[in-house]
Amino acid sequence: MYENLFYDKKVNALFSNEATVTYMLQFEAALAQAQAQYGLIPQDAADAITEICKIENIDMAKLIEDVRLGANVPIPLVKQLTTLNPKLKIQNFLEANKYVHFGATSQDVVDTALMLQVRDAVEIIVINVNIVINQLVFLIKEHQNTLMIGRSFMQQAKPITFGFKVATWLDGVLRAKKRLLYILEENFTVQLGGAVGHLSSMPKNGFEIAQALGDILKLNTPPLSWHTQRDRFVEIATTLGILTGTLSKIAKDVSLLMQTEIAEVFEPSGAGKGGSSTMPHKRNPVSCMAILANAQRVPPLVSTMLLSMTQDHERATGAWHAEWETLSDIVKLSAGTVKQAVEMTNGLEVNTEQMLKNIDCTEGLIFAENVSLALSSKIGKAAAHELVENACKTAVLNKKHLKSVLREDNIVTEHLSDKELKTCFKPENSIGLCNVFIDNVLKNV
Repeated sequence: MYENLFYDKKVNALFSNEATVTYMLQFEAALAQAQAQYGLIPQDAADAITEICKIENIDMAKLIEDVRLGANVPIPLVKQLTTLNPKLKIQNFLEANKYVHFGATSQDVVDTALMLQVRDAVEIIVINVNIVINQLVFLIKEHQNTLMIGRSFMQQAKPITFGFKVATWLDGVLRAKKRLLYILEENFTVQLGGAVGHLSSMPKNGFEIAQALGDILKLNTPPLSWHTQRDRFVEIATTLGILTGTLSKIAKDVSLLMQTEIAEVFEPSGAGKGGSSTMPHKRNPVSCMAILANAQRVPPLVSTMLLSMTQDHERATGAWHAEWETLSDIVKLSAGTVKQAVEMTNGLEVNTEQMLKNIDCTEGLIFAENVSLALSSKIGKAAAHELVENACKTAVLNKKHLKSVLREDNIVTEHLSDKELKTCFKPENSIGLCNVFIDNVLKNV
């Protein structure tokens, strides 16, 4: 029911029952072809196995029912493959039968299939991350000099530009993309070890067969099997967890800026989007809510993956099994988060007038530091700080603009001209190195 809210349909499709079994069948077919390359099984048997390994040959209902008996999918799957109806009339089927899954173990199938599954999902995620990056770059260039208030601990602090704020978002997303590209290059690895990881069933060319299997499936080949070394999967999980957290920071900012009292930024509008079931005037931050909801769910799942690294001997009891749905859920939720980020940043509405209005709402208090710095070279830092602090209290007490209060102070007028005082209260003079930092980030795109 919530597929369009929390998930990406394309990625979810990769994790359907049929898709999961299809990836396992890819492993079995590729294993047979790799073994045939080195003469471990006949080539015609490998070709027959490849023909057998098609999803339409599998009784999915029976397979799902039988999983509970073997505690994984490959056990009943291999049984089905080796007992297929002879009416299929696959050439050399009976001869090939004895070579199905030859020398492999269930974990080889599950791990490799999951690697293929997650890799295909991450490739989709990267495409959408690139869209988010391009949309953030557009926002930065559009609003590089758009003034707004910067906030510290939810309180008004000093002016910044909206372009600078978006640049901080972009900087995090760029690093998240680097991590994704790294795991695509390094982490997606074939698994082939047999019963206890040493390929005793393939003593002559076992490692070469593993390499050939990796080449066929376009996966890296590790120096040895990794049945109880789970850091590759865990690094994928943590990378996606960081990505989700990075995007949740953007969603948190946008949702706060959408508050009625602030009203500086709004999610893109659309027919029927963001409405309330009871209050016609509301405009809810729909994409933000979905992203923030996913960001609540992903970290505990990442924690489960980290906990599952503690595995026993050469095959884990339970810890391995805990990974399957956990990693799948992390991938699907992360993909959904990116999908919503694409929507959220595509035409983000920026109310520049309200941003300027909000800068003025403190009656000049946000410029107090500027005045203190200007006076410090004249009367000393401590004295300047005390003077401006007292002026701020007077301004609040008497509900006056800070600039007016300072104009009535003899020490201020003695050391600062009216022009110098006005300069202290210009927001464009208070944005520091915003543009320098924006340029630094854009260079990394």
